[in-house]
Amino acid sequence: MSGSARLALCAYAATLMAAGALQPLVDPATWIVQAAFLVAVVSGVGAGTRRVPLARPLTVTAQAVVALLLLTLVFAREHAVIGLLPGPDAFAHFGELLTSGADDVGRYAIPAPATDGIRLMLIGGMMLIGLAVDALAVTFRSAAPAGLPLLALYSVAAALYDGGTDWLWFLLAATGYLLLLLAEGRDRLSQWGRVFGGAPRTAGRATAGLDTGGGAAQAPVRMGRRIGALALAVAVLLPAPALGSGLLAGSGSGAGPGGGSGGTIDAVNPVVTLQDTLNQPEAREWLKYKTNADDTGDLYLRIMALDQFDGGSWKFSVRPVTGVPEELPRPDGLGDAASTTEIRTNVSAAGSYRQGWLPMPYPTTRVTIGGKWRFDPARRTIIGDGGQTTSGVQYSVTSLLVNPTREQLARAPKPPAALLREYTQVPDSLPADVRSTAARVTKGATNDYERAAKLEEWFAVGGGFTYSTTVKSGGGVEGISRFLKDKEGFCVHFSFSMAAMARALGIPARVAVGFTPGTATAGGAMSVTNRDAHAWPELYFEGVGWTRFEPTPTRGSRPDYTREQTPSGTATSPVEPGESASAEASAAPSDEPSCSAQDQRAGDCGAAAPRDVLPPEDPGPSLQAVAGIVLLVLALPAVLLLPLLWRLRVRVRRLGSDRHVPRAARGSGPGRGPGPGSGPGPGSGPEAEGAAAGSPGTGRASAPALAAWQEVSDSAWDYGILPDDSQTPRKAAARIVRLGQLEGAPADSVHRVAHALEQVLYAPEPRPAAGLAEEVQQVRKGLAANATRAARLRALLLPRSSARVLWALSDRWTALTSRWAATRAQALSQLTVQLQRLSRQRG
Repeated sequence: MSGSARLALCAYAATLMAAGALQPLVDPATWIVQAAFLVAVVSGVGAGTRRVPLARPLTVTAQAVVALLLLTLVFAREHAVIGLLPGPDAFAHFGELLTSGADDVGRYAIPAPATDGIRLMLIGGMMLIGLAVDALAVTFRSAAPAGLPLLALYSVAAALYDGGTDWLWFLLAATGYLLLLLAEGRDRLSQWGRVFGGAPRTAGRATAGLDTGGGAAQAPVRMGRRIGALALAVAVLLPAPALGSGLLAGSGSGAGPGGGSGGTIDAVNPVVTLQDTLNQPEAREWLKYKTNADDTGDLYLRIMALDQFDGGSWKFSVRPVTGVPEELPRPDGLGDAASTTEIRTNVSAAGSYRQGWLPMPYPTTRVTIGGKWRFDPARRTIIGDGGQTTSGVQYSVTSLLVNPTREQLARAPKPPAALLREYTQVPDSLPADVRSTAARVTKGATNDYERAAKLEEWFAVGGGFTYSTTVKSGGGVEGISRFLKDKEGFCVHFSFSMAAMARALGIPARVAVGFTPGTATAGGAMSVTNRDAHAWPELYFEGVGWTRFEPTPTRGSRPDYTREQTPSGTATSPVEPGESASAEASAAPSDEPSCSAQDQRAGDCGAAAPRDVLPPEDPGPSLQAVAGIVLLVLALPAVLLLPLLWRLRVRVRRLGSDRHVPRAARGSGPGRGPGPGSGPGPGSGPEAEGAAAGSPGTGRASAPALAAWQEVSDSAWDYGILPDDSQTPRKAAARIVRLGQLEGAPADSVHRVAHALEQVLYAPEPRPAAGLAEEVQQVRKGLAANATRAARLRALLLPRSSARVLWALSDRWTALTSRWAATRAQALSQLTVQLQRLSRQRG
């Protein structure tokens, strides 16, 4: 392996090892596999361009372009031109993803879910660091500064952990950097030639006292390894004084705010938020909706579900989110035997109502809304993405009214083991009086449904509880115990306590937060204000799914299946409901007092009259977009064929001057015999042209021979025989014949072209050779005959010799910058002289 390849491989490994510290931040960690592949592609592009070779800035530019194309393909394919080329829409989408990713970083605790925004930040950042390390260490041959981007990559993970990252991640990152330094040192030492390193280990490998193993100096390498290992040991064992307990002090538990093991989606405490909302002095309309449901008593608008109880509070567990599907999956646990009615609800939110969750009836089966939203399948909630809120939005929701019978709930089979295990967890700190009270209240019940109904009845009617929003809030075990003793609280206390007691009895439970149905208005719509904010428990019954209970007295409505009378419905499939007054959805405002100008400016007006939210019409791409796509489709083949077209043009220009020579004029002297040389050598560069021009009488005679030799050399290059400028035409010709496995006429043609070049370069009186174009064609046919089909196709479509174009551009750019630097220096010199002259005149 060459030194450059070894250095590139070590740079890639160092990037991956430093990025390992980011792996525990996101769950699942499959993103790192994707990032490793993309970084490998970028590193491979760098290795390929360095072999061409390209100028260093062009190499870095090529890697950056490929990295951008890869990111576009992975994250913005739908917004890119022909799915690959980034345009304004793709860059706008990148901006949205980065914004949402920044919001997600602040919203989620460790480990955060792998949202698109977070994945873009991680993968894009890792590709950027990998490009920087490859450019510094390999392209510019300076591995030491490459430690700065590696340190930045590790520092990101260390900053996001509480107490720092695990010391193993630091050891891994430092080992990667050490390997990079050792690879660079070995590459530098190998360029010094033989270095004294003591007696050789094996006879025959080196002379006495010299180590010639690839030019690498083993003694300095061993010393470097020892120094690096010692430095790592010191860094791991001794903490950094400037960082308190040291960068490696903690292992990073990944706990979210508040000490929860699973983290939360938002830092907002629903207990405090609900209490503040209910205690506002004025009622403000936040939502308005129209529905075709016959009865809105059970139409609670659910926002979120708190499914984790750690003893300190009820909170959200970290769950993966996806894009909002056109049809939401069937609700968990809902069987065909349960009676369901499909309803449609059109909702309008006020501008002052800014919430990151979408209020919807439960369970929702379809949502039509504009903006950026995400779907949480486990809790069936819709979450704003990238700062998206409910402020002023209008949307349409299709949902199910589930009406189970008491018998169905009582006969519900045992829930799945995984669900039962997760949703019946209670902290060890749960007071004994909570468990004993739950057992006492449900004494005599024979199934989970009867236990749940008894708990609801006790809280709402027979337990002597009083509703009050002025009591001290608290959703932890101490607050529940205090609430059961004082028997005074509001919806949070009732729902949190019933859910905790249900879990203690082995019934899966969680807490839903949202709004009660609201009040009817003159316009046929329902108005929901801040006073309708509410929380209620949801208990799981197999065959019915998550089922609402209402333990809070004087709030909402208790469902029919928990009362004495049994609803008389039979199992139905979703059907079109009957018409009602509220089914006549229209865009006309209700007959209510209009909002004042002052309230409009303050954003305190209520919600607009709800209207039907139709799916967005897709007019299709515009004429300009179609024309642009057509042009790109037509231009793409031309761009891909540019190397082929350039190669054909060069061949015609080189060989055209020889085609007019009559065959009778082609002599049979030495110019027709086998002769030397191929390969660039002196016959393919400026030296050959200068030699030909400097020989008396050979200026015009050398042009056909030189052009023919250049064509032979480039044809061999196209088939994988790299040019060698250090060889004479005779030796270069022999090399082409050997590597190209040429025999017979093609081999003789190579030697004849080389002999013609030697004639015009070195003979005192060169004799011009004719028929060189046919000789070149013979050589090309021989090379093609001995090559594989893939090699012939590559030589035709992507000829290697087209790299000369890039070389020419690089040379022109260098010449241009040199001329500009000289001109600027001359102008500054003249200006300095003029200033000095003016200064002397004034003096």
